[in-house]
Amino acid sequence: MSTARPASISSTQPLLAPDTTMGAKYYSSLALNLYDLWVLKISNSFAWGCPTSSVLQPYFTGNLGRKHMDVGVGTGYFPATALEQLGQDGSPQSITLVDLNENSLELAKKRIGRSGIAQTILADALRPLPGNLPRFDSISIFYLLHCLPGPPRHKASIFKNLKAYLNDGGVLFGATVLGKGVEHNLFGELIMTVYNWAGIFDNRLDSQEAFVGVLKENFARVESEVVGRVLLFRAWQPL
Repeated sequence: MSTARPASISSTQPLLAPDTTMGAKYYSSLALNLYDLWVLKISNSFAWGCPTSSVLQPYFTGNLGRKHMDVGVGTGYFPATALEQLGQDGSPQSITLVDLNENSLELAKKRIGRSGIAQTILADALRPLPGNLPRFDSISIFYLLHCLPGPPRHKASIFKNLKAYLNDGGVLFGATVLGKGVEHNLFGELIMTVYNWAGIFDNRLDSQEAFVGVLKENFARVESEVVGRVLLFRAWQPL
């Protein structure tokens, strides 16, 4: 299996507006230590109604290509678990990790573990990424959109930006917690209220229709479904 040489963390983009980095700043080392338990186990199952093990991880693993870019990496749980599930022969040849938080990038790269397979890019995915990047067979955006500031149309610039890095036949896929068009339970509504107040989330206007609409402006083929309060989406054939 060929492997990609690890790249140094890049920070060549211009300084970002404060609101762009609002959600990313909360991912301290302490917060990341609690992330898998609080977000992937408790919140996904009991607040968002979209369990990690039975819904999100199979969706991630099933769409993973040989050359993959993961945008908004969290703790690296999804790609690391996919590598374990797929084994050496079925795993990606390279994984490029893109995030605004260096703590997340370092943890995700360490978690993936295999020497040479991962490179990291410290960057804002709403803007053109630094360096001469290759095209990818798959690009994932898991649990990032609900953290981005502004309404869905503003967040949609991420689709326009990332589609330029997608191979012919490649797929862009992701998951995001919706704030509109779904019914939150009491636990979920409490989290939504606190997170939106604190700036961790900005998703009160986020709906399936809004995101599918902007995806169809950028891709010829789009599929989506809502599980609990989470939108799962896939898009092919950039326009």
